[in-house]
Formats: sequence, C-alpha cells, structure tokens
Amino acid sequence: MKVIIGSDHAGFSYKGILIKELQDKGYDVLDMGTYNDEADDYPDRAAEVAVALLNKRGDRGILICGSAVGVSIAANKFKGIRAGVCHDTYSAHQSVEHDDVNILCLGERVIGIELAKEIALTFLNAMFTNAPRHKRRLGKILAIENKNMKENIL
Repeated sequence: MKVIIGSDHAGFSYKGILIKELQDKGYDVLDMGTYNDEADDYPDRAAEVAVALLNKRGDRGILICGSAVGVSIAANKFKGIRAGVCHDTYSAHQSVEHDDVNILCLGERVIGIELAKEIALTFLNAMFTNAPRHKRRLGKILAIENKNMKENIL
C-alpha cells in the first residue's frame, strides 16, 4: 500500500515520525510536505494530499495539523475525498470499515505520538466491509456529493 502524507508546521514533527514508522512496517510513503517547521498553511497541504490521492498516486492519505480539524475541512472540499478526524483506534478502523474514509486526519496538539502511530496503522489495516447497510449509506453520501459538488479541477 502506498500512503500519501502531508502536514502543516503544527504537524511537522509527527509527520516525520510517522513516515519512519510506516516505512519500517513496509509501507511506501509519498511525502507531500511541509518540509520544515516554519509557518505553513494547512489548506495547501490538504489540497496536495487530496489531489495526489485523486490522481491515484497512492492508496490512502494521512494529514496532520494541530487539531486535525482544519486539514479535514480542507480535504473534504474535494469530490471523492472522505477525510476523517480520528483520535482513537475505534474511529480509525470504523471510519474505513463503515464509511470508506480515504484520508486520516490527526492532531499533533491533541494526541501523543504513540497513539498517533497506533491510529495510523489501524487506519491503514482497515478495509471497507461492503456490507449492504454500509454500501447503502455510502451511496447516499455519494449522491449528496454528486448533487452538491462540481467535478474537481486537478
């Protein structure tokens, strides 16, 4: 599995640690920046990860900012992206299993790094269940998306 990862300055420290952790576990990782801890705007990183995922440069994405909320909001502006804030392992696997989330959003100022590692691995190991109720609900989400969002200009 190829993972696309990005962060703003508030998530920069965790991004580096998570990249190493994922690579040590055998994941191929594409780093979309930021590349230092100088002030950076989270919408830029969220957009880069979302576009890379939509262009099939990877299988799933991880975004990190201070709270996870900003990158989640920005990434979810792209048709085809389902970015979820997960600060526990239950949400990390359930978001994929039930909602087919394709970008995990983590807050460096909210959780510790060991929990962040565990959440990321849980997210990456989860698979959409294809259960009829989950497919039905995902279909309703996609119908809302198709009605209210224009095609992405990548």
